[in-house]
Amino acid sequence: MFKLVSPFTPSGDQEEAIEKLVSNINNDVKEQILLGATGTGKTFTIANVIERVNKKTLVLAHNKTLAGQLYMELKELFPENRVEYFISYYDYYQPEAYVVSSDTYIEKEADINAEIDKLRNSATASLLERDDCIVVASVSCIYGIGSPDSYENQMFVIRHHEKITRKDVIRKLTDAFYVRSKTDLERGTFLVKGDIIDILPPYSSLEAIRIELDFDEVISIKEINIESYHANKELEIVSIYPATQFVTDKNTLDESLRRIEEELTERIKYFNDNNMPLEAERIKERTRYDLEMLREIGTCSGIENYSRHLALKGPNETPYTLLDYLGDDYLIIIDESHVTVPQVRGMFNGDRSRKQALVDYGFRLPSALDNRPLNFKEFEERLKQVIYMSATPGDYEKMRGPIVEQIIRPSFLLDPIVKIRPCKNQIDDVVREVDKTIKDGYRTLITTLTIKMSEDLSAYLKKLNYKVAYLHSEIKALERLEIIRKLRLGEYDCLVGINLLREGLDIPEVSKILILDADKEGFLRSERSLIQTIGRAARNEHGEVILYADQMTDSIINAVKETERRRKIQEEYNRINGTIPKTIIKPIGDAFVLSKELKDIEEKGNRIDYSKMPKKERDKILDHMEKEMLKAAKNLDFERAMEIRDALFEIRQEIEDGKHNK
Repeated sequence: MFKLVSPFTPSGDQEEAIEKLVSNINNDVKEQILLGATGTGKTFTIANVIERVNKKTLVLAHNKTLAGQLYMELKELFPENRVEYFISYYDYYQPEAYVVSSDTYIEKEADINAEIDKLRNSATASLLERDDCIVVASVSCIYGIGSPDSYENQMFVIRHHEKITRKDVIRKLTDAFYVRSKTDLERGTFLVKGDIIDILPPYSSLEAIRIELDFDEVISIKEINIESYHANKELEIVSIYPATQFVTDKNTLDESLRRIEEELTERIKYFNDNNMPLEAERIKERTRYDLEMLREIGTCSGIENYSRHLALKGPNETPYTLLDYLGDDYLIIIDESHVTVPQVRGMFNGDRSRKQALVDYGFRLPSALDNRPLNFKEFEERLKQVIYMSATPGDYEKMRGPIVEQIIRPSFLLDPIVKIRPCKNQIDDVVREVDKTIKDGYRTLITTLTIKMSEDLSAYLKKLNYKVAYLHSEIKALERLEIIRKLRLGEYDCLVGINLLREGLDIPEVSKILILDADKEGFLRSERSLIQTIGRAARNEHGEVILYADQMTDSIINAVKETERRRKIQEEYNRINGTIPKTIIKPIGDAFVLSKELKDIEEKGNRIDYSKMPKKERDKILDHMEKEMLKAAKNLDFERAMEIRDALFEIRQEIEDGKHNK
């Protein structure tokens, strides 16, 4: 059973939303929408739903950063249950490709993050082992992985006092793709010393399984720490899951190899019949090399391109994905569905267009096209029960089922007041509003439509002695963080930008948002973008948004109507319950600095020139940054990891530019 552990209880309209969502699930409603205003605690609501309905749950997010945040929150809320994490395990990924126009073959390059690979294996194992399991995943979960049946069949159980020989244990491990090591244990390997076998599963970093035998009997099973080799605990039974998610038994592998050989023969004939000898020779050499590797060691580089044959599936059959590990009864939560759903819809075509050239020119067999993500129809067919979650659900979601609203924030803050003013003299009005907001002790966000307008407005406000910063795509990572920090501290009065949604700004000190040229229809002035931008002012009890427009577009009408509707509901709730909205208090972090020496330089007002810094000192700083980046990634703080990564790129580019200038 799921057990939610939290000092908080549902507040505002969370309880009502939970009751409706749970009731719909219990009444077999397949699809529904949780329309939750920004800051209303949608994750806490969903956690309560998971506890109540008690189903395996997949939480789908549209990027690693959001997935990481949800994983940490849910792991904290469900400490006694399995909360797992399944995202792409590549730190760097350059897919295999062929550029026809320049006759350029690009080989696949990838850096696999061992920590994330461990978590992926842990997720598949937990889904087969436990019912009280939540998996937070990015859209990579709709890509093909191995068959759950093959994966489960290659899993084996060892029991205390079981009759089994050392030879049989070793055979079971090698059949499950574990590699025998002669020295140190790594994930997916085992070590044999006499009658003691130490196994480090792929879903563990430090905790190995030690099996001790006496002739043909298991006399001890322990969990040990591979650094100290001290026993953590004694076990009565242990399940050993395969070392990889792509697994197959010997009989299946033999049949797979026969199918690959058959397809290769057909493909060579096709190229020869069409007078394409280069392509025929290319596919023959590449595939036969892979076949030899599969026969000898059971795997090869790019094994995923043969996944259809390894799963004994036919052409165009749906690949196995993480969704197949969830069983027959599960719940899917699609977070930020207005972004995630279109992303899922677009993945199939993007993947296929790249692989088609590889197939057409003899780099891969046609079956490689079946190593793919689900197409959208296949994804829809696999939805058992789903909750779409967004402050601004898309048209697709709105048509799928009942809408459950969550409008009241735990802070009881209202959606901001929205005012419409003409574009004529909008700059003069902006100045007045910025001045008024400064006197109230708060900050202003100003969003424009073009880069030139942002630059000109920033320059104009600076001439009037306002402390203003211009946030744009060319601002470097560390500088962007520092700008936002200084805005919160009051060192800047206002921030000017084009798409301030992209910056992920969550600043309670901002009480006013000014949207220039709001009537120019387009992505940045769509109904959804306007609602999301207006929501940036909902962190402050004095929140106000001004739209400068000469005509009332459909987007403006709908955005204003929705904001006013939510505000009336919130005001009525506060009136009935006697609750008072309070501005969110959010601590302001320290500036990101790399070392004490650099902090001293920055405090003196000097800019650090890395290209002129002594190499030894510079290397020390870069090494420190890399360690911090890897540490943040290991802690699943991908936002910080990406910030440090961007800073590293910038510093290295500056060093290169310095060399060229010399």
